[in-house]
Amino acid sequence: MLKFPHSKYKIRDANFELDYIKILTKVHKKLDIKKLVKLSNLFEKVINSNKRVFVLGNGGSAAVANHYVCDFNKNLSDLKNKKKPKFISLTNSIETITAIANDINFNQIYVKQLENFFIKGDLILIMSCSGTSKNIIETLKFCKKNNAKVVFLTGFLKKKINYKFEIFINLNCENYGICEDIFSTIMHITCQKIKVRNSKKIKII
Repeated sequence: MLKFPHSKYKIRDANFELDYIKILTKVHKKLDIKKLVKLSNLFEKVINSNKRVFVLGNGGSAAVANHYVCDFNKNLSDLKNKKKPKFISLTNSIETITAIANDINFNQIYVKQLENFFIKGDLILIMSCSGTSKNIIETLKFCKKNNAKVVFLTGFLKKKINYKFEIFINLNCENYGICEDIFSTIMHITCQKIKVRNSKKIKII
């Protein structure tokens, strides 16, 4: 398990910056390329089947979830087969989230949305650094009950989850920022690969 920071740093030195980049590079190098290929193919299959991808996470992972919507729905809007990507972030409506949290339970903020929108064949992408947040666990219970296809990206989950994931990636790094950087990297790789393979114009914006 990679841990960072290792110690206190002096204000004016550059060691922190260098060490952050070193750890980030180590985690990047340990990524399972075969799983990234599988994830790109899975996203493409869901798009071609006219199904949806629901993306969710807490904190910085919530921001990455919203970024998925931006990049996939915009950059892949001109696929050759004319199929339109349907990426939906369950973190982007503060009104919905606060209403569920206040009136029902914060642990249900994703489940209650999925109960409204999920259809068999849709894909659920979960990003969670710890992998143990209560709203994430409740979401997995919903997925299990509804036999949902799930991709699970985690930073440093320390216990095994009893679920047959389509793809499971554990970065084994106990730094939230680095984990979220990698989550974003995975997003950009998969989106841009599908763009290059299937779009009329391959310019990436």
